[in-house]
Amino acid sequence: MHTLIISQIFPPDMGGSATRAYNVAKGLVLNKMKVTVVAGFPHYPTGNVPRRLRKRALSVENMDGFKVVRTFVPPLPAKGLANRMILFIAFLISSLFPLFIVDKADVVFASNPQVLAIVPSLIYRFFHRCPIVLNVDDLWPEDPMDIGAIRSGFMKKLVEALAKIAYTMADAITPISPGYIKVIKGKYGIPESKIHVVRGGVDISKFKPTPSKNDGRFTVLYSGAFSVAYDFDQVLKAAEILENHEDVEIVLQGGGELLNYVKQRVADMKLRNVRIIDRILGREEVAKLTGEADALLLPLKDFGRPYLGISSKLYEYQAVGKPIICCANGQPAEYVKETSSGIVVKPGDHKALANAILYLKENNELAEKLGASGRQNVEQKLSVEKIGQEMMNVLQHLTEKLRI
Repeated sequence: MHTLIISQIFPPDMGGSATRAYNVAKGLVLNKMKVTVVAGFPHYPTGNVPRRLRKRALSVENMDGFKVVRTFVPPLPAKGLANRMILFIAFLISSLFPLFIVDKADVVFASNPQVLAIVPSLIYRFFHRCPIVLNVDDLWPEDPMDIGAIRSGFMKKLVEALAKIAYTMADAITPISPGYIKVIKGKYGIPESKIHVVRGGVDISKFKPTPSKNDGRFTVLYSGAFSVAYDFDQVLKAAEILENHEDVEIVLQGGGELLNYVKQRVADMKLRNVRIIDRILGREEVAKLTGEADALLLPLKDFGRPYLGISSKLYEYQAVGKPIICCANGQPAEYVKETSSGIVVKPGDHKALANAILYLKENNELAEKLGASGRQNVEQKLSVEKIGQEMMNVLQHLTEKLRI
């Protein structure tokens, strides 16, 4: 069986959507399936498209057992609705460039951009005579509306109509979280028989337990996008409380639209215990960095409702065997509690965050126990091979069903 994955962002791009697409591709390959990925040129979130690609329409490379056909996107940072829409539209057009050079697919996996990936997927379906599986990393347009990225009443109605079309046109839908089922089923009227939850998963061969740096400091790390989904003010206010604890360090690694804001806040608050690594790292480098930390941080912002999704970052944190401090309500908090892999803190509560950091620092045995529990969970249930097996079952069941 040949699976064609449509994914605007794909490693080395950052973000959960890129990680999800990669994990599905590698997981399917590990389960002896053929995979081709049509992805945008590396660009997310900084817009730094490699110069060698900027005047090209597409390029082809091999990665971990599958082919990646990369297509044109402009060198724009993913900042603001206008830039994001330009990137979306550019990829929706350029993703069709390989239409006649890609081997016949048995199924199309529409990974990202959220919902909009259905557009090129429908064209590939027409030419390849194959079904579409629509991936759901984030609820779209619900999540952008919650954070204020979409405010116009007209735009809200338009994007909700697009979501309805996408969910209806897909032959199957694979959300990463059970929390999404109620919205997809209730708001958009999609039958539950069409929805199959397949969690994000993690490459446990890359993300694995390693010793902490043991440099006399208790290091708490956030690694990922500096986006509006995260509450860096909560983190910096907690750091301010902890300034007298010279053996506590908070490290923030990544890039994105809030990077300069966070840097300025650190300077204004004169925080000496916060270190920013403003580079986009490869997955191996991220695995090494997270493994060397003593605790790992997921500081989700409070938008007035419980989170329905689960960040792939949580699985990577678990895989390196370190305790998690999860600042969130909803699915992420419930998952951390269920897997006994960390401490849950109310989003926005910087005092509770500071106390949680000190508690883990002073209770080394508990920290090790929480980290080991998280690692055990991903080994048993969420390796890319196991996620690939689950996805393969969905794809095979779908293709067999449509043959009948």
